[in-house]
Amino acid sequence: MSRKSYYTEMLPDPLPANPVALAAQWLDQAKTDAAQPNPNAMVLATVDAQGQPSARVVLCKEIDAAGGSIVFHTNYLSRKGRELAANPHAALVFHWDHRHRQIRAEGIVAPLSDAENDAYFRTRPWQSRLGAWASEQSQPVESRMALKKAVAAAALKFRVAWHGPGNDEPAGLSIEIPRPAHWGGYRLTILAMELWCEGEFRIHDRARWTRSGAPGESPPAWAVTRLQP
Repeated sequence: MSRKSYYTEMLPDPLPANPVALAAQWLDQAKTDAAQPNPNAMVLATVDAQGQPSARVVLCKEIDAAGGSIVFHTNYLSRKGRELAANPHAALVFHWDHRHRQIRAEGIVAPLSDAENDAYFRTRPWQSRLGAWASEQSQPVESRMALKKAVAAAALKFRVAWHGPGNDEPAGLSIEIPRPAHWGGYRLTILAMELWCEGEFRIHDRARWTRSGAPGESPPAWAVTRLQP
C-alpha cells in the first residue's frame, strides 16, 4: 500500500462504539507489516508521589478488546514499578509512522496475578529469564563488568551454561528458571483512548473515547467525540 493510500484510511464514520477493538486491529496490522523491529513498542508515562513525570518505551504484550485493557511486563522494583505503586495511573502511546497512525491510552494500572505472571514468564527465552534475576533494574551499577558478573552468578545458581550474549546452548532450554517475585506484569484498564490518523496538509483525523470505572468493575459505555487536528 502506498503512502498516499494510507492517508486516505481515516477513522470510520460513524465512529465505533468500542475503540479498543480498533486499536487491537491496528496493532495486529503493524505486526503483520513488520515495518519496524518492535511494532508492539509503546511509550509508558508514569508519575511519582511528588508529581514528577517520567516516560520510557516498553513492549505491549496484549491489547484486550473485550476487557478494554493493555498488558505489559517489567521489574516491579524499577522506577516505573515504584511510581505505579505510589500512583497507579499511567498513559501509553503507540506510533506507527509507516501506517500514519497513533494511539493514546490513559487509565488505572494494577499488577497481574501470580498465576498470570508465572505463565507468561515460562514463555520467555531462558536467557531473558536469567536476566530478570541478575538485573536490579534502575539501580546504579559499578560497571558493565559488574553486571556481567551478576548474570554469571545467576547462571551458576540455576546451573545454566552461560558464555555471554549470543549464548544459545540447547541445555539452557531444559533448565527451570522460576520467576523472581520482583518481576511481573501490569494491566492498564483503559478509561480514555484517542485514535489518530495522519491526514494530508496536517488535517488529521482524531477521536477520543472516555469512560469511568476502576479495575475489576464493569465500566459504562464509551462516550466519543471527534477532535480538531
